Amino acid sequence: MGSKVRLEDRECPLSTALGYVGEWWTLLILHDVFDGYTRFDQFQENLGISTSMLTARLRALVDDGLLEKRPYQQRPVRHEYVLTDLGRSLRPVLVALAAWGNSRLAPEQRSMVLVDAGTRREVEPVLVDAATGRRVDGDGFVFAAGPAASSAFRERYPEAAPGPAGDASGEGRTRVPPRS
Repeated sequence: MGSKVRLEDRECPLSTALGYVGEWWTLLILHDVFDGYTRFDQFQENLGISTSMLTARLRALVDDGLLEKRPYQQRPVRHEYVLTDLGRSLRPVLVALAAWGNSRLAPEQRSMVLVDAGTRREVEPVLVDAATGRRVDGDGFVFAAGPAASSAFRERYPEAAPGPAGDASGEGRTRVPPRS
């Protein structure tokens, strides 16, 4: 994870997430991987990114556990980059970012839209609470201090009520590993 995370923000999940994917090229590379690209030359051709920048971004994505590097050719050795489970868990984030970007455009100005694969009809993604199905993008939901919050976070945010909504065990959730 990059060093852009300030010391005081290390416990903030938003800062942590941005440390992994908060860089322009990183998100575009991930978008390409979700579209089926796996090889260095494909990324370079599609994105117009320099060799050194692409090498650095792919290395970071592999080091952070979002992509796995696999050989596909022996002489000379060539690698492809495939999503890990942690990387695949970012798809809703990219879908939401694209939808947010499209929401600022008139429908006829949109160059890419999300559609149902079966019907090919455009869909509007929304983020909802798994337990209630309620949209979480309104005033009815706020951030709260979690169990591991520091005193500074507890001053900024009120504490959450005991017991999270939904599955209290955390099973089925993808955990982003802590980085130093």
